[in-house]
Amino acid sequence: MHKRVLSKFAAGAVIILLAAGLAIGQAGRGVARMGGDVVDKDGKPIPGAKVTIVFDQPAGSTFETTTNKKGEWVFMGLGTGNWFVTAAAKGYLPVTVNAYVRQLEKNPKVTVKLVEKAAGSGVVQDEATFQTLEEGNAFFKDGKYDTALTMYDEFLAKNPGAYQVLLNIGDCYREKGEYDKAIEKYRQLVEQAAGDLAMGKNLGAKGLAAIGLCFMKQGKLAEAQDYFKKSIEMAPQDENLPYNVAEIYFSSQNIDEAIRYFEMAIQIKPDWPDPYYRVALGYLNKGDNAKAAENLEKFIKLEPETERTAQAKAILEAIKK
Repeated sequence: MHKRVLSKFAAGAVIILLAAGLAIGQAGRGVARMGGDVVDKDGKPIPGAKVTIVFDQPAGSTFETTTNKKGEWVFMGLGTGNWFVTAAAKGYLPVTVNAYVRQLEKNPKVTVKLVEKAAGSGVVQDEATFQTLEEGNAFFKDGKYDTALTMYDEFLAKNPGAYQVLLNIGDCYREKGEYDKAIEKYRQLVEQAAGDLAMGKNLGAKGLAAIGLCFMKQGKLAEAQDYFKKSIEMAPQDENLPYNVAEIYFSSQNIDEAIRYFEMAIQIKPDWPDPYYRVALGYLNKGDNAKAAENLEKFIKLEPETERTAQAKAILEAIKK
C-alpha cells in the first residue's frame, strides 16, 4: 500500500477507533460475569452491603446490588474493560477498588475489605442524605452544574466529615470555567485526605490530578505537568492516574505526552489492554506504524474478542501490507 494512502487510512482509522471506544464506554454491556464478596478486616462476610459498579468511561453504565447472607455479590451482562467497584455498609467506611473484566474468560473473584468507621475523615453522619448525593451526580451528568452544587453543598453540610464530595464540587466549578474556585476545593480535598489512612492517598492523588487539569485548561502547561507528576508520585501503583493524564493530553492533541503516560500505565499494569489500544492510536497519529502495530498486537493478545479487537485487527492488517 502506498505510504500516502496508508497515512490517510490510518487517520481515518483513528477516528473510527475513537468512536468505537466511546460507544463501548457508553454501554459497558456484554456477556461477562463478575462476582465477589464484602468482608470486614478479619475476613468475616458483611451481609446487606451495597455494591455499586461503574464502567470506567464517560457516561459509563452503573449497576447496584446488595450482598447475600454470605457477603457475596454478582453482576451479569458486563462489557470488557475497567470497572470501579464500591462497597458500603452501615458502620463501615465505603471502599472503592478497580477490577478489569474480560468477556471470554472467567474473571477472578473480587473481594472488598471494609474498615469500621472511626471519628475523623470520611465519615458519613447522615446516611439518609445519600439520595441528595445521587441527585447531585445526576444533575452533574446532565450539565446542570449549579443545581449539582446545591445538592453537593447540602450533603456536605450534613456530613462535614465526608470530604470526598469536595472532588465533585471542584468538578462543578471546573466545568463552569471557574478554575480558581475549583482549585480551592481540590486543595481542600488534598489537605483533608492527608489525615485519612483508609482512602487518603488515592483521593489526594485524584485531587492533585484535578488541579493539573484546571491549569491545563488555562494553558498553564508547566503547572499542569507538575501537578500530574505529583499525583502519580502520591499513588504510584494506581494505573488509572497516568492513564487519565494520558487521555487529557490526547484530547489536547499533545500526542507525545499522551504516549508517555499511556506507557507509564502499561508499566504499572502490563496486562491491562486499554493503554496498549490507546498508545497505538497515538503512534498512528505520529505516523509510527511499526510501534502502532507492536501495541495493537499486544492489545489483541490481551483482548482477543471484542468490537475494538475487530477494529484493531483491520488496522493491523492495513499497516502490515
